[in-house]
Amino acid sequence: MGSNLHTTSAWWTPDVHQDRRPFLLGRNAIQAAIRRFFADDDFLEVDTATLQISPGNEAHLHAFATTGITTSGEHAPLYLHTSPEFACKKLLAAGERRISCFAHVYRNRERGPLHHPEFTMLEWYRVGETYETLMRDSADLLALAAETMKTTSFTYGGHSVDPFLEPERLSVAEAFQRYGSIDLLATIDKNGETDRDHLARQLNKAGIRVASDDSWADMFSRVIVERVEPKLGFGRATILDEYPTSEAALARRSPGDGRVAERFELYACGVELANAFGELTDAAEQRRRFEIEMTEKQRVYGETYPIDNDFLAALAVMPAASGIALGFDRLVMLATGAPRIDLVMWAPVAGYGS
Repeated sequence: MGSNLHTTSAWWTPDVHQDRRPFLLGRNAIQAAIRRFFADDDFLEVDTATLQISPGNEAHLHAFATTGITTSGEHAPLYLHTSPEFACKKLLAAGERRISCFAHVYRNRERGPLHHPEFTMLEWYRVGETYETLMRDSADLLALAAETMKTTSFTYGGHSVDPFLEPERLSVAEAFQRYGSIDLLATIDKNGETDRDHLARQLNKAGIRVASDDSWADMFSRVIVERVEPKLGFGRATILDEYPTSEAALARRSPGDGRVAERFELYACGVELANAFGELTDAAEQRRRFEIEMTEKQRVYGETYPIDNDFLAALAVMPAASGIALGFDRLVMLATGAPRIDLVMWAPVAGYGS
C-alpha cells in the first residue's frame, strides 16, 4: 500500500482509491463468505427499515434525528436506527427462527479510526438456542474471515491475534479482579441493585479516578475502558461474559446468578467486535429498563428518545432466542490489515467530523 492511505485527498480520487481498493475487495469477499456461512446453516437473510420511531433506548447511544411529513402536512419525529435489533426481534415474533441481516446503521458523536457515523452491522438471531451458540458462531466467523483473506493472524495497533484459536472466555467480574483488583460482584445485590459507594472505595484503592458526581455505571465504564479493554484479545480472541444486569438492558438475567446477565462481547487485538445477548422477552421488565436508561440519558445529555411500544408488544410474544450484533467493518479491518475503518468502506461519509 502506498502513502496515499494517509493523504488528505478525497477518497474518490483515483490514486487514493487505488490504494484503498484491495481492502474493499477483501470486504466483498468476506461478506460473500459470511452470506454462504449463514445460508448453509439455514438462516434467512432479512432487510430492515432504517427509519424508526425509536433509535433504541440505551443511555450512551446517540442517534440522528429527522422529521417525517405526512401527505396532510403533519410532522412526526423519526430516527435513523442505531441497530436493526428491534425490527429483527419483531420478525422473530412473526415466526422466523434463524435470521441474519447486514444493515447500515447510524450513530452520532462517533468518528475515529474505529468509529464512523454510518457503518455496517451484521446481526443474527437463533430462536430456541442459547447464547453460547453465538460464541461458537463468533469463533467460526473469525476463522472464516482469516481463511477468506488467506491470513493466519489479525493485527491492529501493534497487536496480533490468531483467529483460529478458541477464544478465551472471561467473566466481567474475573476481568475486574484480574486487571483492577476490584470485587465487582460485592457491589451488586441479588436483585441487581448496585452500591455506588462500595465501588467508589474500591476504585480509590486501585488508583482509579472517581469524581464526586460519578454514578456506579460511570465508574464501571471507566474500569472497562481504562483497565479491562486494553488487555483483551491478544494472542487469541476474548469473550467477555456475564455483564452486570444493569449494564445489559436487553439481556435476560443469568439463571445461575441474578446479579449478572447473559451478555458477552467479543474482542480481538483490543478491538470490540461484537455484542451478544440471551434475549430478554419480558416486555414489562424491558420497559422498566428502557425507562431507567432514558432517565440516565436525560441526566447526562439532557435528551431522551421515545420508547417503541410496538416493539414491546412484539417482545411479549417473541420466543426465547439469542442474538448478536457484530461490527462488520471492524472485522474487515482486522482481516485485511487496514489501519482505519474508512479504508474498508466503499464510500465513507465526507465532510462530517473528519
